[in-house]
Amino acid sequence: MDADGQDAFDGFVRARYADLLRFARALTGSPEDGADLLHDALAGTLRAWHRVESHGDPEGYVRRAMVNRNISLWRRRTREHVHLSLAPDPPPTADHEWRVSVWAAIRALPPRQRTVVALRFYEELPVSKVADLMGCSEGTVKSQTAKAVAKLRLALADNSFGQEVSDGPVHP
Repeated sequence: MDADGQDAFDGFVRARYADLLRFARALTGSPEDGADLLHDALAGTLRAWHRVESHGDPEGYVRRAMVNRNISLWRRRTREHVHLSLAPDPPPTADHEWRVSVWAAIRALPPRQRTVVALRFYEELPVSKVADLMGCSEGTVKSQTAKAVAKLRLALADNSFGQEVSDGPVHP
């Protein structure tokens, strides 16, 4: 890669890193896994930077790479039946318990539904953009959203801790 390409890539990363990291964390439900996912996606983007840059939507490319990689990792973990233990929980508060319950419910969703939740509610993207990023129809996005919201409502109904389960944005 020439110096101009490297400079353009570095500028893109500086400008979009925080938003991409937030999205990666929403996809994985974990700050550490999100950072790893983003770094993997950026490494692939760097290798293909000239092609990605000429296409005109490097952020879309990175987001799509993260979605695809996250689904692949989830499938691999599911096949291998790897269960990692979580770090000890801090002393519980109602808000903390609610957040833990929400993230546990989101992590329990199938990968496509979890991706839709991250894109629609966390990133607040329109259905058309989500469909483009996921490589599916708008109808699929809508049906996956409806299924995910129904599962989340069911999972969180007994653990509401006085909180309202809504269709609004989800921010950790």
